[in-house]
Amino acid sequence: MIGKILTVAIVLTGIVVAASVYYLQVYHFYDEVDLPASQIALVPRGGDSAEPIPADGIQAIDANSSPIRFRACFDTTLSVDEARARFERVDAPPLNAPGWFDCFDADAIGAALADGQGDTFLAQKNIAYGADRVVAILPDGRGFVWHQLNNCGEKAYDGTVIGEECPPLEQFQ
Repeated sequence: MIGKILTVAIVLTGIVVAASVYYLQVYHFYDEVDLPASQIALVPRGGDSAEPIPADGIQAIDANSSPIRFRACFDTTLSVDEARARFERVDAPPLNAPGWFDCFDADAIGAALADGQGDTFLAQKNIAYGADRVVAILPDGRGFVWHQLNNCGEKAYDGTVIGEECPPLEQFQ
């Protein structure tokens, strides 16, 4: 009898822990944030500082638990062709967002980008240590923003020695 009670207690504890971890990862750490339209900006080719682009209907979420948890969706009148001609392109596949943030479907965005329907552009280098802000624009006027690890971030988080080409970590603290 004691074995059955212990088994049930262990199973129930496992279920509670699994549900808690799921809730924390998907809901608890994320906050909806107000992102002003001026923060939707792209770096011009050969330029250093980003220029704001037209953006309406911005929805954004972020979490302070990781530099790559930021996601945003917006509408723009800037065409993909105009953006390709003026702004710095980057190759950055979209990262998944929580299911409840339904304007950001990483699979659909990734498929559109893979088909050449849209493109990704650099919005800001090192928005946080080792993470760049990336903006994707699709032909239907939808835009998406996320943070992507850059070379320095990949080295920092996998334990590889960070070289001199990376900015000092102290400037981000």
